[in-house]
Amino acid sequence: MTAPSDPTPAPADALPLRASGLLLDMDGTLIDSGPSVERSWNRLLRELGTDVEFGPEHHGKPARRVLAEVLPGLEEAQLDAAHRRIEELEIEDVDGIVVLPGTERLLEELEGAAAELGRATWTIVTSCTRPLFEARWARTGLAVPAGLVTADQVSRGKPDPEPFVLGAERIGVRPQECIVVEDSLGGLRSGAAAGARTIAVTSTTPASDLAPLADALVTSLDDLEVRVDGTQLMLSRRGS
Repeated sequence: MTAPSDPTPAPADALPLRASGLLLDMDGTLIDSGPSVERSWNRLLRELGTDVEFGPEHHGKPARRVLAEVLPGLEEAQLDAAHRRIEELEIEDVDGIVVLPGTERLLEELEGAAAELGRATWTIVTSCTRPLFEARWARTGLAVPAGLVTADQVSRGKPDPEPFVLGAERIGVRPQECIVVEDSLGGLRSGAAAGARTIAVTSTTPASDLAPLADALVTSLDDLEVRVDGTQLMLSRRGS
């Protein structure tokens, strides 16, 4: 007797991919800040008198947008106060933040490619503000990339395309020539709306939710490697 076929479609896998640049999210992609994020947000939500829990659908979005979605009844002054408070809590709580597997190696490969090509090949596009980015990134000991995009540098954050459009502009390439690497639904939507191809990291959100929005899925950056191919980058599965 023939076994019934699995109705679940296999996730897309477009790798290897050629591109002019990589636009990388930070939280959940390059570093693990998940426990810090959830502690800070759930503390704020308790302070505001709600039993809502911070979940996967909230990752990757600017704090102000999350607040407006979770607590739509807040007046402007209350929203401003809550935004200041979550920024304060998150900057204070950086305990346990670690660099995720593959991050340091992949960034070294991208820096090597930049030296070979004589131009920028990557940057970070994050939903953190600059002060919060600095508090978290300082824990890594890694250099801040040129062209960094933070939430306070755009008028519309993820899932709007503006952050990744700006990131591509800052490294001197078109968004359509970039690959966005993200762990969140909002980030993947932002990258796709900018015209980039997308790689999803399954660190904070179920793979089944990410798959429809991504050209490929990886468990971490340790699954990926990059090399120069002519005047472009070739992003492949490591060891393939």
